Amino acid sequence: MKVAVVGATGLVGSKMLQVLAERNFPVTELIPVASERSVGKQVEFKGKKYKVVSMTDAIAAKPSLALFSAGGGTSLEWAPKFAAAGITVIDNSSAWRMDPSRPLVVPEINADVLTKNDKIIANPNCSTIQMVVALNPLHKKYGIKRIVVSTYQSVTGTGVKAVTQLMNERQGVAGERAYKYPIDLNAIPQIDVFLDNGYTKEEMKMVNETKKIMRDDSIRVTSTTVRIPVIGGHSEAVNVEFEKDFSLVEVRSILQSSPGVVVVDDLSAQRYPMPMDAHEKDEVFVGRLRRDESQPHTLNMWIVSDNLRKGAATNAVQIAEYLVSKKLL
Repeated sequence: MKVAVVGATGLVGSKMLQVLAERNFPVTELIPVASERSVGKQVEFKGKKYKVVSMTDAIAAKPSLALFSAGGGTSLEWAPKFAAAGITVIDNSSAWRMDPSRPLVVPEINADVLTKNDKIIANPNCSTIQMVVALNPLHKKYGIKRIVVSTYQSVTGTGVKAVTQLMNERQGVAGERAYKYPIDLNAIPQIDVFLDNGYTKEEMKMVNETKKIMRDDSIRVTSTTVRIPVIGGHSEAVNVEFEKDFSLVEVRSILQSSPGVVVVDDLSAQRYPMPMDAHEKDEVFVGRLRRDESQPHTLNMWIVSDNLRKGAATNAVQIAEYLVSKKLL
C-alpha cells in the first residue's frame, strides 16, 4: 500500500512516521510530502531514507492513503484534490472536523460511521480525543448531562517553535518565540485565538467535537484550556455530571475494561497519571476518581495522554488500520 504523509517534516508528521513503523502498518511505498521549501529534504522510515516531494508529485504517485498534518489552510486547499484523485485522506487539522458531511473519528468510539465513500476523514483535536476515550464508556452506562473541563496542555501541541522557546527560556537564551509571553515558570490561559463569545477556538473545539464524536448534542460542555511548560502530554481536570447515579467501584471497573484506557489511581502510593508517564505511550491514563460532593451524580477525574500520539498520530493510524481491516480502502 502506497501511503503519503503530508507535513512529514513537522512534529506530528514525524510522529506519524514513527507510529506507522512501530505498528507495522502495511506500507509498501512511503511518499513523504511537505511544503515547497522542504522538497528534496530527506526523512527516515524503517531505516531507509526517503526524499520529500511536492503535493502535485504526491497526487501523481496515486497513494491509497494520505495522512495530513500540515495545517488547516493546506488541508482545505489540498485534501479535496487528493480525494478527487481517489486517495483517502485522514486529516489532523481542524479544517473538516465540524463539516457535517465529514466523519470525525476516534476508533474506540465511532469508527462504525466510516464507509468506502469517505475520502476525507477528520482526526479530532488532541485534548478532545483523550477526554472522549475516557468518558464514552461512562456515557453509555450513566448518560452524561454536563462536562466541565480544564486542560493543562504541553507545548508540543503548538509545535517545534514552542518547544524551542521553552528550552531557550530554561537556558536563558534569546530566540524566536511561539507565545506572546514567557512559557517557562508560567501558565498561559489561551490556546488558539479568542472568539466573540470570549472562549478560545481550542475551548470551542472541545465543546463541539465532543458532541459530534459521542453522537449526542444534548451533552453540555464548557472548557478552559491552558498552556503549561510541559513536554510529554496533555492533562485534564474533568467534572462530569451524569443522568444516573454511579458507584466508584463500578466506574473503575468500566474504565479498566475500556479499550485504550489505563486506570492509575492508588492514593495510598500517591499514584496518579502524569504527562511524564504518558510520554511515548498510546493509552489514555485516568486517575483521581472521586465524587463531586457538591452535587449529585457527579464525578471528578484526571485524564492524561501523549498529545502527539493518541492525540494526533496514533489516532490517525488507528483510523487507517480500521479502514484496512474493514476493506474500506
